Amino acid sequence: MINKTEQPTKSSLDVVGIGNAIVDVLTKIHDSQLEKLSFTKGSMTLIDEKEAEELYAIASNGIQSSGGSVANSLACITQLGGKAAFIGRVRNDTLGKIFTQEISRSGTIFNTPPSSKGPSTARCLIFVTPDAQRTMCTYLGASVLLEPNDLNFSFVEEAKILYLEGYLWDNPEAKKTFIKAAGIAKNADRKVALSLSDSFCVSRHRESFINLVEDHIDILFANEEEITSLYKTSDLNLAIKKLKTNCNIAIITRGANGSILILNGDKININPFIIGEAIDTTGAGDLYAGGFLKGLSSGMDPIISAKIGSICAGQIVTQMGSRSNVNLSDLISKYIDNC
Repeated sequence: MINKTEQPTKSSLDVVGIGNAIVDVLTKIHDSQLEKLSFTKGSMTLIDEKEAEELYAIASNGIQSSGGSVANSLACITQLGGKAAFIGRVRNDTLGKIFTQEISRSGTIFNTPPSSKGPSTARCLIFVTPDAQRTMCTYLGASVLLEPNDLNFSFVEEAKILYLEGYLWDNPEAKKTFIKAAGIAKNADRKVALSLSDSFCVSRHRESFINLVEDHIDILFANEEEITSLYKTSDLNLAIKKLKTNCNIAIITRGANGSILILNGDKININPFIIGEAIDTTGAGDLYAGGFLKGLSSGMDPIISAKIGSICAGQIVTQMGSRSNVNLSDLISKYIDNC
């Protein structure tokens, strides 16, 4: 049940997000150690609960924080002074408590009841090598148990933007939750945003993702690999041409090459903000989305919003983890004034 003191009044929330509730565990590791674990550098591998326990034993002395793509974006929004709420599933275990406490500490409202049975709380073991590459091993656990009954109708109706995480599309019940939430948001005249999350996830659900974008999505986030996978082409320009007919606002992130904003059929290049040496790319796309959504929900121009997102991404790669250790609002004021 929702605490009445947290019930949003009309449009009191900027963004409500639905996604995987995952505890991120970040650990620095040498290339030789990564080779012994037999994971491909830079990859994301789904693992089972036994593997998760074994890797957690190795990495548990690292940085632990509430994670998952959408959760990271919402924490960024609250750090920028916005109001956000998260809907996701954890188990009533130690990691579930860590997730709940940490995301609440960020200022994000989170009150989805935890599962009392079934798989344990999801975790992502992130191994960061000296070249700033992140290799992720993800156990989805309880996060995939999200179902339509978990929806907080009030949050979805009142938030200016509903933000959905593509990773959840793998689970049929979570998929139903997405569609229901998008319908509620549309009926309330709210915007719906989607992160494609992962190129392999896109390839598994290409046609249904395309239908989702055409029928429900106002704002799309993707990287180059995801958007070319969506339209089954190796040509980024061809993918963008197809995207223009399906979505009014889209962001394609390109790492050190900046990003591309698609706005009502126009293609606008957004330069990257190089704020320091890149030591960990974890959360870069998530922080970009958070900055962009905060700007847009505050009534800012999409181009300015994209620059805000780029600044947030430029900062987060200079440190370990996906929670900025500097004041993002001050950083944005400094760089936007000079744009």
